[in-house]
Amino acid sequence: MAFGSRAAGKHRGSSRLSRKTAGYAGIAALATTGVVGSFAAPAFAADNSDHHSTSDNALGAVVVSEDLAGDIEDQAASQQRAAEHAAAKAQAEADAKQRAAEAKRLAEAKAKAEREAAERAAREEERKRLNTFVSPLDSSYVSTQYKAGGGMWSSGSHTGIDFHAASGTSVQAVGVGVVVEAGWGGAYGNNVVIKHNDGTYTQYGHMSSLSVSVGQQVTPGQQIGLSGSTGNSSGPHLHFEARTGADYGSDIDPIAYLRSHGVSL
Repeated sequence: MAFGSRAAGKHRGSSRLSRKTAGYAGIAALATTGVVGSFAAPAFAADNSDHHSTSDNALGAVVVSEDLAGDIEDQAASQQRAAEHAAAKAQAEADAKQRAAEAKRLAEAKAKAEREAAERAAREEERKRLNTFVSPLDSSYVSTQYKAGGGMWSSGSHTGIDFHAASGTSVQAVGVGVVVEAGWGGAYGNNVVIKHNDGTYTQYGHMSSLSVSVGQQVTPGQQIGLSGSTGNSSGPHLHFEARTGADYGSDIDPIAYLRSHGVSL
C-alpha cells in the first residue's frame, strides 16, 4: 500500500522562548501557591524525550527562582529596615516623653520648694514683726521723765513718761496684744490699756479719739487712737505707762521696758 510522502525528521520541540516563558509561569505559580507540581506545565510536557528541552526548562526555572529569591530577600531587608526605623522612632518618642515628664516633675518640685521657702520666710518675717516692739509715737521724744515730781500727779510723782505730740498725732500699739480697756479713764482722759503676750501691760492716755475697742487684737505699729489733751493734762501730748498689771499702781520704768524690748529712745 502506498503512503504519501512527508518530511523526514523528528517532531520539533518547543522553542527556547516558549520554554523559558513556561518556566516563568511555573515559578510564578510556585511563588503564589507553593505547589511544586506547577512546574509540570504543558510546555514542559510537550516533549518528554527531548533532553535539551528539559535541561533548558530546568535552567530557566533556576534563573527565575534565583531572581525571585533575590527580590524576596530585598523586600524582606526593606521591611526589616522599615521595622527598625519605626521601632527607633517609637523609642525616641518614648524617651522624649519621659524626659519631658521628668523635666516637668523637676520644675514642679522646684516651684513647690521655692513656694514653701517663700511661705516659711513670710511666716518668719511675720513672727519677727509680731515679736518686735516699737515706740508709741514715730519721730517723737520724751518731754517728761518717769518718777518726775510735782503737784500735778496724785501719787506725787509721774507714773509714766510723756511723749511730745501735737493734737491728732497717730498713736500706735507698742507690741502685739489684746485691748483690755478703751474709753474714759478719769485723770488719764481717753485712754487705752493693752495686755501683751509676755503678761505686761501698756497704757496710752490723754488721747483725743480712740480707734480700738475692748477685746480687740492689736499688732506692733497698729494705730489705736490720736493724741490729744483730754483728762488731767496741761496740753497736747501722749502719756505712756508700762505696768505689771492692768491697774493703777503697778507701773514700771517705761523707758527701761521699751529698751528691754529692743526700742531705742
